[in-house]
Amino acid sequence: MFAQIKRILVGRPIATEHQHQERLNKVTALAVFSSDALSSVSYATEAILTILVLGGSVALGLSLPIAVAIAMLLLIVGFSYRQTIHAYPQGGGSYIVTRDNLGDLPGLIAASALLIDYVLTVAVSISAGVAAITSLATNWGFPGVRDYAVEIALLCILVVTIANLRGAKESGLIFSVPTYAFIASILSIIVVGVSQDLLFGVEPVRHSIDPDIPPVGETLSLWLILRAFAAGCTALTGIEAISDGVQAFKAPEARNASITLTWMIGLLVTMFLGITWLADAHRAVPNEFTHETIVSQIARTIFGIGPVYVFIQIATALILVLAANTAFADFPRLASFLARDRFLPRQFASRGDRLVFSNGILVLGLFSALLVIIFQANEIAMLPLYAVGVFTSFTLSQSGMVRRHLRLRQPGWTRSAIINGFGATLTSIVLVILMITKFVHGAWMVILTIPVLVMMFRGINLHYQRVAEQLSLSGAVVPPELRRHTAIVLISGIHRGVLPALQYARSIAPDNVAAVYVDLDPEATEKLRKRWQDWGCGIPLVVLESPFRSLINPIVRYIEEVETRYGDDVITVILPEFVPARWWEHLLHNQTGILIKTALRLRGTVVTSVPYRLR
Repeated sequence: MFAQIKRILVGRPIATEHQHQERLNKVTALAVFSSDALSSVSYATEAILTILVLGGSVALGLSLPIAVAIAMLLLIVGFSYRQTIHAYPQGGGSYIVTRDNLGDLPGLIAASALLIDYVLTVAVSISAGVAAITSLATNWGFPGVRDYAVEIALLCILVVTIANLRGAKESGLIFSVPTYAFIASILSIIVVGVSQDLLFGVEPVRHSIDPDIPPVGETLSLWLILRAFAAGCTALTGIEAISDGVQAFKAPEARNASITLTWMIGLLVTMFLGITWLADAHRAVPNEFTHETIVSQIARTIFGIGPVYVFIQIATALILVLAANTAFADFPRLASFLARDRFLPRQFASRGDRLVFSNGILVLGLFSALLVIIFQANEIAMLPLYAVGVFTSFTLSQSGMVRRHLRLRQPGWTRSAIINGFGATLTSIVLVILMITKFVHGAWMVILTIPVLVMMFRGINLHYQRVAEQLSLSGAVVPPELRRHTAIVLISGIHRGVLPALQYARSIAPDNVAAVYVDLDPEATEKLRKRWQDWGCGIPLVVLESPFRSLINPIVRYIEEVETRYGDDVITVILPEFVPARWWEHLLHNQTGILIKTALRLRGTVVTSVPYRLR
């Protein structure tokens, strides 16, 4: 039954040799890897205004200069990542670049920051998408939809998780339409809005409930401006996604990836500056009473609440929900790199039926769902946690590229080192600003979580090193030849499922087999003794007393006793197990066999199961 449900939701398995067919062209890759970065247009301006509104109406006029500064940073970081793509065509994510050039510890810090940020990307994007849905519902007279924001967000996470489990190519096709619909929506808002403003004058946003904007709020200080700048830096989230996933592109991978990155940066800067300009011109501000988004206010003012407005809101909601796809594309890939280097469990390095890293996808979906529940699908409450991880990885990655240029000194290395060095300097300054301005608002959680993850990675790596050392053939000697087998069949009664186990035991140890039964009920034991004479296959029956009704302890003591008899034999414990025909029938039977196998294997005993399948 589980297999059938899995096939319906995920699809049929894809053969390994078809992996090249899952590669993405530039148009599809832009949808897969850029949805996170492009969707930030819908909340980055709002994040800036949320801080500036604290300074009163005078401070709101600084939104456009701050957006220009952020746009300049976008161009610099984007151009720096073009250098990374060509230097690491096999996939130059922050973890690989940093570890390759700066060492394990900086690499693990970069990986930890990115993993945290990918989880936040899903939670913030989904929650912002739900906010767009509730804004539409409120304007259409259904304000009660807001009460189900958490449930809607969890459903969206489930849908995106399943879509990604189906594979990169299919998820790319699914997400292409909403991505390009969103791009068309925002560009239409900018073109029509600017044209109307120039030809007919600016019409301010009308609110059903006027927002509370003090004429003079907090002192308009450098601190307030820095806080607004830090909030708006969420526009840079997702820029590194393309450099992480170069190998997902069709050949030539590096060239196609760098072209796609250029497209993404151009669109992002244009849309971000356009929305911020319109928000400033139309005096759109965050409204804590109606919870209407900035994009919704601008679209409603320019187009009214007719079909075009509905289309824009739906496209915005979809891109925000599907922006999580960028994280679903990169989180599993980064986890696979860490698993390959033995910093995460090896299961994360294995591809599933659909040639995707299924374990990473499922873990990301689980943790992002927990964040949505904890923060009640409030993206503004999660934004202070956002961007710290991104700029940590930015700084380390660009610093690693500078070190690489200085070490290899390839043609043109001086210019490239200057570009990456300038990018590293700027992102490090922004990182300090983010950590200071957002620390008390939640960034402290990210700052504390990063070292915890680094210690976890090191602990996992140390475990794998110890296992490798103990399994190494260096200094090993060939074990002595086995001269004797002892087979012990553990039985809970005599039935058809026991008979094959007894025959199997006689085949591996014809002259040294014993059937062992633990006496928990004297009456049942006596019945077993009588039936054993007819069905015991000539194998001696050993009954173990258990006055305290313990099952495992008598068995372990008996095995220890048998081990002392011979010094050159191998004891094999055989468990007869019947297999129910339906999955739910397992719930009707106890799992004593699992407990016995676990206890015996922990002490190094060979344990074999002989299944008997029920019809």
